[in-house]
Amino acid sequence: MQIFGVDIGGSGIKGAPVDLDRGDLAQERHKVLTPHPATPDGVADGVRQVVEHFGWTGPVGLTFPGVVTGGATIRTAANVDKSWIDRDARALFGERLGGLPVTVVNDADAAGVAEMHFGAGRGRRGTVVVLTFGTGIGSAVFVDGVLVPNTELGHLELDGHDAEKRASSKAREDHDLSWEHWATHRVQKYLAHVEMLFSPELFIIGGGVSRKSHKFLHHIKGVKAEIVPAQLQNNAGIVGAAMRAAETE
Repeated sequence: MQIFGVDIGGSGIKGAPVDLDRGDLAQERHKVLTPHPATPDGVADGVRQVVEHFGWTGPVGLTFPGVVTGGATIRTAANVDKSWIDRDARALFGERLGGLPVTVVNDADAAGVAEMHFGAGRGRRGTVVVLTFGTGIGSAVFVDGVLVPNTELGHLELDGHDAEKRASSKAREDHDLSWEHWATHRVQKYLAHVEMLFSPELFIIGGGVSRKSHKFLHHIKGVKAEIVPAQLQNNAGIVGAAMRAAETE
């Protein structure tokens, strides 16, 4: 069974058909740059480009980098244009895609669902926290495999700032930090704070940095929970978006 998944990020919009039996992309993904400013119309045009690249005519699952309620309505917009807030994203994308069935889900929740089903969280009980490090920090919290949606832990306060302003992948690049400095002074401090609040058994580190986990994970000390890289790496959002779309079919 194949469903199309699209992952909308602060820097890129990427998508592909997903093989839901294998939990992997059925074709090589296609990516376009996220417009700046990332307005609803601009992002919707980018999504249409990605979907039309494959000539897709079936259901589409989409992630969004913010709180999504009811599979449709956007409630926060930290790394995209503020005009997204209270917008019916499902109606917007459905119209722009010519009436295709559309499902919208928080980006980190989608990545987390994919990792728990097909990746590093498969079969894990207890509390698992999936964190995606990219333009911001996304989070997905699971208790015995059940998702607690829209946690948005990237916006916890850290050193007087939104945590993602200090510990995201973009923050590392913007401040030209070494992998070791970023891991030991930013990410470790953030993980310790999340651990204090949620006491997870497992952290799964996803997003763009997951494919470079060998450069920084070994520098993180003083966190009791197990820390592992996401197995689906940066494709997790696409896979999770497709999974959510299949659930609503």
